Amino acid sequence: MIVILGLIVFLLIVGIAIYNSLIGKKNQVTNAFSAIDVMLKKRFDLIPNLVEVVKQYTNYEQSTLTKIVELRAKATSGTLTDGEKASLDTELSSAVKGLMVTIENYPDLKANTNFLNLQTTWTESEEQIAAARRTYNAVVTDYNNAIMMFPGNMFAGMLSYTKIDVLETPEEERKKISAKELFNN
Repeated sequence: MIVILGLIVFLLIVGIAIYNSLIGKKNQVTNAFSAIDVMLKKRFDLIPNLVEVVKQYTNYEQSTLTKIVELRAKATSGTLTDGEKASLDTELSSAVKGLMVTIENYPDLKANTNFLNLQTTWTESEEQIAAARRTYNAVVTDYNNAIMMFPGNMFAGMLSYTKIDVLETPEEERKKISAKELFNN
């Protein structure tokens, strides 16, 4: 009788440990995505300043600046799902990269202190977003492993936990970039 009682207590302790571990991993995923969200907000807050400084120095194509401002407004609307945020992030990154390349044609702008500070802050922000994405993907992989491996998969099924996709680089950003093509536009 004591052996059976001991086995039940042991299984109960193991079950609680697995349950708590899964809850912790799920919370880590949420926290990691929140960190990305914070970094994206920082980036979105930089955009109006960057656009304004560029406007002051260039006759740059208005449609690109308008697109960047519209994307920022959409991103800060608060109505996007996590997937939509990730997709919008990719679109916005691409638009701003194009803006930065075009700026190379404006020597006065490149020498402007405000612009240089914004550009440095932008670069730091991009590096922080990349680091946050790496952390998110590591936490998601850990979570996915926990819910897919035995015995965690039994508890994950009871908790309706499902696999979460890692953030991936879109195919267009994986292409080899030709500096010659960038500067011949």
